[in-house]
Amino acid sequence: MNNHIHWYPGHIAKAERQLKEKLGQIDVVLEVIDARIPYSSKYQNSNKLTGNKLKVVLLNKSDVSDPNKNKIWKEKLEKEYNCPCILTTTKNQKDTKFIVEKILKCANPIFEKLKQKGLLERPIRTMVIGMPNVGKSSVINKLTGTSKTKTGAKAGVTRSQQWVRVHNKIELLDTPGIIPTVQENQTSAVRLAMVNSISENAYDNEYVACELLKILDKYYPDEIRKYYKLDNDLTIENIALSRNWIVKGGAPDIIRTSQFILTNFRDGKIGNFTLDEPEDFWFWYFWKE
Repeated sequence: MNNHIHWYPGHIAKAERQLKEKLGQIDVVLEVIDARIPYSSKYQNSNKLTGNKLKVVLLNKSDVSDPNKNKIWKEKLEKEYNCPCILTTTKNQKDTKFIVEKILKCANPIFEKLKQKGLLERPIRTMVIGMPNVGKSSVINKLTGTSKTKTGAKAGVTRSQQWVRVHNKIELLDTPGIIPTVQENQTSAVRLAMVNSISENAYDNEYVACELLKILDKYYPDEIRKYYKLDNDLTIENIALSRNWIVKGGAPDIIRTSQFILTNFRDGKIGNFTLDEPEDFWFWYFWKE
């Protein structure tokens, strides 16, 4: 069982370089983060990358994360970024107008500057950034009411950049998902694998599923045990045996069960869970970009 994750896909590294080149054209950065892993899915170099650009953060997939912890992380993200943070979901269109309003409000200083110079208003140029599979492209599709941007369940589906009109005053530049070039923080790397934000070739399903069960058993013991109908130890082996998933020789089918557990979690079938706990990342308050 491989207990180390290391992924450095070339096209994402290229996308980061392209993103830096595009920043000169951008007014507002829209950063998408996975609400199930708010810290782990936060691109750690985003402040260095975006500089003094105006920013709005979307805490996406909040419909499959812990609603109580959503509020806590929203406050922490707003404090860390000093910008608006919006709880959103790619499945609900109701927050679309609110997101657009936040972008326009954030861009008020730009409109005022144009007015003071006697210039006509122009569309606010907005860039969407985020790690793979945080729902970045789906957010764009929701905002535009189309399916122009390629989406998928696998990490790194988006490949090209394109301008998308969101509002008569907003233009959106879609960019490929971004991921740190080196996974130095293995805690975050494993959690990225849990939500399918890292290529499946970069990790061992058994190891990731095992670590996922440990977190869920620690913070959501009643929900997870009720779902899998277990009274004994919460392990991959016991889940396999409870379903009579046996391979030749009578051993539990670890491969099938590991994938089953990860899929259950990713689809939100087990429950609404948040894997990142603020106390797990105490250095949040001391870390400076």
